[in-house]
Amino acid sequence: MKNNFRILLAKQRKKVSDVHEATGVSKTTLTALYYERTKNPETETLLKVAKYLGVTLDELLTPEE
Repeated sequence: MKNNFRILLAKQRKKVSDVHEATGVSKTTLTALYYERTKNPETETLLKVAKYLGVTLDELLTPEE
């Protein structure tokens, strides 16, 4: 899975710290997601991030070919 977290943040002109403050998800987790270092992020984490950004999980995650 490839995530579009970095792209979505750039489009909305938001920072990792904004997401952290709004969702309570740790900066470490969000940074790992941002740099695509995490292989299996928690579903709950992804749902919080997607909800905050106003996107669906499909828009946040893209299956790799």
